[in-house]
Amino acid sequence: MIAAAVFVIFPLCLAIAASSDLITMTIPNRVSIILAVAFLGIATLAGMPLVVIGAHLAAAFSVLVVCFGLFALSIMGGGDAKLLAGASLWFGFSPALVEFLIYVSLFGGIATFLILLIRTQAHVILAVGLPVPSSILLAKKIPYGIAIAAGGFIAFPSSPLFIAALQSLN
Repeated sequence: MIAAAVFVIFPLCLAIAASSDLITMTIPNRVSIILAVAFLGIATLAGMPLVVIGAHLAAAFSVLVVCFGLFALSIMGGGDAKLLAGASLWFGFSPALVEFLIYVSLFGGIATFLILLIRTQAHVILAVGLPVPSSILLAKKIPYGIAIAAGGFIAFPSSPLFIAALQSLN
């Protein structure tokens, strides 16, 4: 049961955040809250030592501090910062966290490039009637939740919690 929760909750929250960010350019706070509460519940039920849980909390807090700085400089949105910190909680201080952050950066760059390219061709897209959300065409922001989700999907199998859940099935 715990393994199933690990395999479902994290990816589902990221998918909800990405789709919401794509359509509305916002990430609901409840997604980040669910990530945090679910991690704490799963980690406790799985018997993760308090020291390890504390390290996961420290990793998430470290990411939040950096993201808050980026938010203060208007480089990153608040929802993106909270989602990135909430997702980082599931990785802890591990090589998987670095992998996750690198993937997020790469996908963020690709998404930014593609969205800016789409916006330069908005008149063609509208004339042809391609199904592109108006938020992509009209907003000045980049839906970075998509990059966070993509990075999370790829890096999650390397996370300590995922590996532990997989091993519990054997």
